[in-house]
Amino acid sequence: MVMSDKPSLQLTNAVIFQKDARREVLREVNLYAYPGELIYLVGRVGSGKSSLLKTLYGELPLRIGRGQIAGFPLHALTRRQIPYLRRQLGIVFQDATLLEEYTVYQNLEFVLRATDWRNAEAINNRIDTVLALVSMSHQAHAYPNQLSGGERQRAAIARALLNNPQIVLADEPTANLDPDSTEEVMELFRSMTDEGRTVILSTHNQAMLQRYPGRTWLLEEGYVTELDGE
Repeated sequence: MVMSDKPSLQLTNAVIFQKDARREVLREVNLYAYPGELIYLVGRVGSGKSSLLKTLYGELPLRIGRGQIAGFPLHALTRRQIPYLRRQLGIVFQDATLLEEYTVYQNLEFVLRATDWRNAEAINNRIDTVLALVSMSHQAHAYPNQLSGGERQRAAIARALLNNPQIVLADEPTANLDPDSTEEVMELFRSMTDEGRTVILSTHNQAMLQRYPGRTWLLEEGYVTELDGE
């Protein structure tokens, strides 16, 4: 695990709202995370896990309190800054959300071109690199409907790594996977922390917390509490 003295993420007295900005879901949020850390978000459905993650990647504004992630001020984030912030983040959802009409390679190429990669050789090399990282090189030209659930999620993780993000945010990334696929995906997340990335993921899988220890933030009754121990 690679650690740094400077937090990759910090929230101070933050209030997290739902999408319509009418109801607080979390208040007095004071959190920090460092490079090389694996952090779990746990809590009941509706406790605010997704809203917290959406605030971290700029989909929901931070209206009250202060925050920074990957060097960007969440409390003063402008619309123009959001695409640049997201290039520093890898985002993985419960559903892999791949473009079904594109091959795995084309899905990744689409993201790179959308983030201003222009050189064809550089694009090809980067796609080859991330597919090798997730053991999916052999499925580069497969379509999503030809992949297993675990393969789809590994392709989604490859997509999240394309721009070499400092921080990876994952919303229930193993919820739809069988135990073997869950283990494969968690090994990938653990390898990211070994490389110095911060990984923050929400989960209901208690066994996973035991097998892959990390810091745990409990979201309950409108507050976030860090649980003792790893």
